[in-house]
Amino acid sequence: MVKSLVKKYFSGLTKNSVLIAFASFFSDVSTEMLYPILPIYLTQYLKANGSIVGIIEGIAQATQNIIQGFSGWLSDMLQKRKPIALVGYILSAISKPFIGLANTWPVVLAARFSDRLGAGSRSAPRDALIAESVAPEHRGKAFGLEGIGDNLGAFVGPLITILLFFFLRFDIHYIFYLAIIPGLIAFLMISLVREKGLGTSSKSKIDLHVRQFSKTYWRYLVATAIFGVGNSSNAFLILELREKGLSLLNTVLVYAFYNLVAALISYPAGSLSDKIGRKPVLLISFIIFLISYTGFAISDNIFLIGFLFISYGLFQGIFRATGKSYASDFVPAHLRASGIGWYSTVVGITGLLASIVAGQLWDKVGHTFVFIYGATLSLAGIISLLILVPNTLEKRRDKKDDK
Repeated sequence: MVKSLVKKYFSGLTKNSVLIAFASFFSDVSTEMLYPILPIYLTQYLKANGSIVGIIEGIAQATQNIIQGFSGWLSDMLQKRKPIALVGYILSAISKPFIGLANTWPVVLAARFSDRLGAGSRSAPRDALIAESVAPEHRGKAFGLEGIGDNLGAFVGPLITILLFFFLRFDIHYIFYLAIIPGLIAFLMISLVREKGLGTSSKSKIDLHVRQFSKTYWRYLVATAIFGVGNSSNAFLILELREKGLSLLNTVLVYAFYNLVAALISYPAGSLSDKIGRKPVLLISFIIFLISYTGFAISDNIFLIGFLFISYGLFQGIFRATGKSYASDFVPAHLRASGIGWYSTVVGITGLLASIVAGQLWDKVGHTFVFIYGATLSLAGIISLLILVPNTLEKRRDKKDDK
């Protein structure tokens, strides 16, 4: 009985889905070994201020997301996913040790730029591989499974850092050097993926013109942008925990459990979006963001803030599993990498703006205003999503009825 229920729950997934999930796990172990200590490395070792942290992380995340639009376009033009993804995985892996070699923050900026350039160039073709690995009615599950790998890696990565840095007393620089190992394993996982052949009839039609996509797709991007302008780097959440007096060890632990929560919710969220549609599930993630940022703005209780940060993982897991699959619902198969890529470009540009604004608010106005700003824009994003974007469940049902 239990076995049949489990089998049904994971039905529709393929070997490619599993391999890509493992690749995301190892790549995020590599990335998240560094992320929770990077703000501290910048501010305490390299003496950078909050604005510099915001600029570096804003540029890094924007690079990752902006390049996805172009890598997605290239993937669709060539009708190839895997080769572009492989280049991105190897570039990201070999960039991380250079952060540990840095003696000034501009070197960190250059290494983070290269790292996120690789991460961004691989993401759109990888996401297209995910979407193409399953039937449309299982797409949420496939993205949810990848979200498990990604967020579980983000849970394990900080724990490895705790072991190496706090218990084995490794020099902080060696954490950056060792991060290349799981990055190379992720590259190996993608090399085992079998890419399906794509039709070539669309090659001559593919360009960067916005007329390729439906009005509904662009309305979805508008709603995403309004929300995204308030979604600054998580580095500010980490810094706020430290400002409230939480030790570095406990800060890293809180960050690890935040990612564990995100991993645990990813697959159920993706599966639920297959059943009831993407819109209500995505709305839940926006509401969680609003509650979390409001709590950070009004509370000085370190235990409550730590709890809110961990609970904020629900937003991360749901948003990642649902946001991209929602975008893919609005575009045809031969433009899927571009559609997901330009969605991520919007997330990146708005994330850059949000992080720059947050950095200025952090340094010149007050830490609380970073979270008031984010909460206000998230409310605007909720209203925009409600008004502008339809649910896609009915659309999928209509297609089934037509067959």
